[in-house]
Amino acid sequence: MKVRIDKYLWAIRLFKTRGLAAEALDKGRVKLNGSPVKASRTVVIGDEYEVKTEARKWVIKVTGILQNRVAYPEAILHYQDLTPPEELERIQYQAASFHTGKRLSKQGRPTKKERRDLDEFTGD
Repeated sequence: MKVRIDKYLWAIRLFKTRGLAAEALDKGRVKLNGSPVKASRTVVIGDEYEVKTEARKWVIKVTGILQNRVAYPEAILHYQDLTPPEELERIQYQAASFHTGKRLSKQGRPTKKERRDLDEFTGD
């Protein structure tokens, strides 16, 4: 069974759409042995790809070929995540330090005075 790399990366759920996978390939964000890969490249079991997504950097080894997108629990059976531990630690640190600016839970809605102060502060 032959599968293009863009379709494979979409099928194993590293990218939300096949178009995003193809775009990453065009921009050189997917590498095989250190050199960028074209979207039309056929996936072979045993290949190790270095993939940079918006969220993180992956190092994956192909263990099975998927032609169609499947549920996550099944998709993870078709590749092996070889991402270095330092990268995983960096991602966890970023997630822990990420602040959305949302109000803390259990605080409720702002009072009328707090609302006016917020509006004045933001310039609304």
